[in-house]
Amino acid sequence: MQHIIGISRQQMRFSSLEDTISPDNQVRFIDAFVEFFDLSKLDFAVKTLKTEGRPSFNSKVFLKIYLYGYLNGLRSSRKLKKECLRNIELQWLLEDIRPNYHSISDFRKSNPIALKKLFKLYVLFLKDADLIGCETIAIDGTKSRAHNSKKANFNQKKIDKHVDYIEVKTQKYLNALEENDAKDNPAKIQNIQQK
Repeated sequence: MQHIIGISRQQMRFSSLEDTISPDNQVRFIDAFVEFFDLSKLDFAVKTLKTEGRPSFNSKVFLKIYLYGYLNGLRSSRKLKKECLRNIELQWLLEDIRPNYHSISDFRKSNPIALKKLFKLYVLFLKDADLIGCETIAIDGTKSRAHNSKKANFNQKKIDKHVDYIEVKTQKYLNALEENDAKDNPAKIQNIQQK
C-alpha cells in the first residue's frame, strides 16, 4: 500500500485567482468596501498620474492591504509585503499587485489621519450591519430575572467614551506598525542577502 501522492510541481494547471476564493470570504467584502469610497472625501493624499517615470500604485491598493492587515493582526509593513507575495487572499484582493514594504509604509506615513477615519468608519459600518458586536445568549430552561445593568444600557457619555476607545486602539495599531518598521533593520537584511 502506498502513501497519498501529491501533484508534480512541474505539472501545468489552468485556474484563476477567482477560483481560489470562496464567495463568502472576507476579502470580497474588503474589496467592495474600498471600491465604494471616493478617497479624496476621506482626506487621503491621492497621487496624480504623471507622464514621466513609472506609474504609481492606486491608493485603494494600500487601503485594501491595511484593512486586511487590520483584520488579521498584521502590524508591520514588511509582514504585509510578505503576505502580498504568499497569501492567495491578498493576491486576489490586490489583483496580484505586489508593492514593496517601503511603498506600504510611505502610504501610512502620509495618511495617518485619513487612515484613522477609515478604520473608525469601517468598524462603525460593520457594527451597523450587525457583522460584529452581536452577543448570543442561551438559556437552558433556567428562569432569570430581567434587569438593566450598567453594561446593558448606553447614554451619550458611554458612546463618546467608546468612540474615544476606538480611536486610541487605532492609534496603537498605527504606532505598532511604526515601531515594527523601525525594528526591521535594513542593514541586517542586506547582510543576510549577501551571505
